[in-house]
Formats: sequence, structure tokens, C-alpha cells
Amino acid sequence: MSARQGYAGVAVAVPVTVPYVRYSTRSAHWFIARALAALLQESGLRKEEVDGMCVSGFLLFPDTAVGLMQHLGVTPRWLDHIPMGGACGVVALRRAARAVQAGDAEIVACVAGDTNHVDSFRHTIASFSQFARDAVYPYGSGGPNASFAFLTDYFMRTTGATREDFGKLCVAQRANALRFPYALFKKPLTLAEYLAARPIAEPLHLFDCVMPCAGAEAFLVMSESRARALALPFARLLGTIERHNAFPEDAIQMRGGWALDRDALYEQAGVGPGDMDLVELYDDYPVITAMQLEDLGFCPRGAVLELLRSNTFTVDGTLPLNTSGGQLSVGQAGAAGGYLGMVECLRQLTDRALGAQVPGARHGLVSGFGMINYDRGLCSGAAVLAAGAA
Repeated sequence: MSARQGYAGVAVAVPVTVPYVRYSTRSAHWFIARALAALLQESGLRKEEVDGMCVSGFLLFPDTAVGLMQHLGVTPRWLDHIPMGGACGVVALRRAARAVQAGDAEIVACVAGDTNHVDSFRHTIASFSQFARDAVYPYGSGGPNASFAFLTDYFMRTTGATREDFGKLCVAQRANALRFPYALFKKPLTLAEYLAARPIAEPLHLFDCVMPCAGAEAFLVMSESRARALALPFARLLGTIERHNAFPEDAIQMRGGWALDRDALYEQAGVGPGDMDLVELYDDYPVITAMQLEDLGFCPRGAVLELLRSNTFTVDGTLPLNTSGGQLSVGQAGAAGGYLGMVECLRQLTDRALGAQVPGARHGLVSGFGMINYDRGLCSGAAVLAAGAA
């Protein structure tokens, strides 16, 4: 395999969030437009200066990214659409960084957003995947809960993980979320409450399942020199990976593409798992968080339970994880769920956390995981970022 070109000189800046709401009569277009407006306001840029756009959203149909540009009144010379769900944040960053390095765009706005009407989630599921629809609808089961219950049950039987292990992650993330102003879950969560929650799809109970909502997330990608000229605090991109349809020979998913590419990620970044001051993992269900901790090298293969049981995962404890609360306590605003960790990592590394700040944060890892297709997620990615200087 040829050596991977690095990302020297690429800056990631201006993390913004359009506050989440449980339901909205607004369109996905509206949320994405508000995110772009926030990027312009926070950066001091004019809309004409944003010459690249990278867009993700499940509910833009029948529009494409091209149609959205007309809606936004933007005329970019570089445009991409990332239909990869929870992996879209990492993949958008990769694409935008290469565009900046190549000179195809000087400033790229990466934006993801979705709405959540009363019935929109059902319609999203119905049109999400032909394979998944054919596989599960005949059995009267639709949506991700049943698929992730299947994966969770297998993980528990294979590793010996208990509901208490998953509960520890959920309780820690809720503690982080209580200090994050945009989190939709505002009440503390105890392990006893987690264990007593009503079942959804065994072994999943209420607090194992991500809650759909509406909102948007965004950030800008540009050169370090441009970020300094604009006096914008920024993070430096050290390394990224992505992989699709990893390990198709596995009868049941117990690992993702991170396991294939993590060594290349850390080699490119010049740092390893032990150097991370915070970790922002895609967390639609706690089993996926546990799987990623192992695949990304935070513990040896087969040692994930020891890792789960020996760390606190809170901002003020050991191995700060999903420092805003993650999707399980903030909510999942459709494709914006794939950006939540990236935006939070940028805030932490620029010392501008909206919630609890990880003291002296210098390095952070962000992961993405998307497109559950009946029995597994197909897209995985990760990025390592470092604090920059204004």
C-alpha cells in the first residue's frame, strides 16, 4: 500500500450547532440554511467567500445538493453530497480537506441537518434501504432497533458484556450532557434507572436507543494561513480513515472498518490512542461505542470489558468520551448525528466548549459509523485532530 498523503496545513474551524428540538414543522433545508448562516456570522465571512460546500441530510428529497445550492443562494465551485449517515462528518472532512489542499476550493462549509416531523422517521426508514426493507418487513419489523438488538445480543453472548456495562456508558454520557446546553435530555440518569427502563427490543431498553430529533451541525475547512488571517481559532487535521463494507465475511458484525485502518490512521497522525485527551465516538447504541473502543485500539482485542469497567468516561474523569453527551443524551438530528462528535471535538480543542471543558485538551479522536443495512453498518471512519493556534 502506498504511503498516505498527510493533511499538513489544513485547518478545521467554526463549529456551530442549530439547537435541537424533538419535533419541528421546519424542513431539513431550513435547518441547513440556519447552520450556514451561523457559519457566516461566527466567521465574519461573506457568503460569496464560501466557494465549497459539503452537504448531508436524509430528508432533502426530492432535492439534491445542487438544488439546495439554489435554495441557499450559494454559488460554489466545489460541491459534494455525502449520503453516509453517521459517517458523513468524517467523510465530509476528508473530502473538504483534499479540496483545500488541491486548490479546488479555499473555504469549504461542511453542513449536515435534518428535520423530524411527527411521521418523518417512519418515512425515512421505509426509503432507507431496499435490502433492509426486503429483509425485515416480511417479519413485521422495521427500523434500526431490531437490527441493533440482534448485534447487541450477539456481542453480549460473545464477550460476556452485561447491561450494567452498557449502562455505565449511558450514565456517564448523561452526566456530560447535563452541562451541555443543546442536549435534549436534561435529567440525571442513574444506573438503577437505566436498568429499570422499559424494554424496546430485547436486550435493548429505552436508554439504549437514540432519540430522533431535528437540528443541524456545521464547520469550516480551510488552510491554516487563511484561518490565521481571519483570526479564527482552529484545530489541525492530523489523520483520517474511511472504509465501507468491511469484513463482509463476518456472519454477524462484531467489528468495523476501523480495525482494518487504525494503524494507518495513527501512523499518519503521529500520535496513538494513549495520546487522546478526548474521544468522540458515534453512539446510536452503546454496543457500537464498545465495539469502536476495541477497533480503534483503546484496548487489545478481547479486553473491552476491562476497559469499560476501569474508566469513568466523564469529562472530569478517565478517558473523556462523548463530552457533550453524545447522541444518546443530546439526540440524533438525522445526518447531523454524524457531525455531532466532530463539532464537539472542535469546541474542545479550541477551548470553547459549551459544556464542560476537558482541561488542556490537545488531541482528540472522532469516529463515524453509518448506513445500517439490515444486519450491519456499512460505513466507518475516524479522524484525529490537534489543537491549533489562532
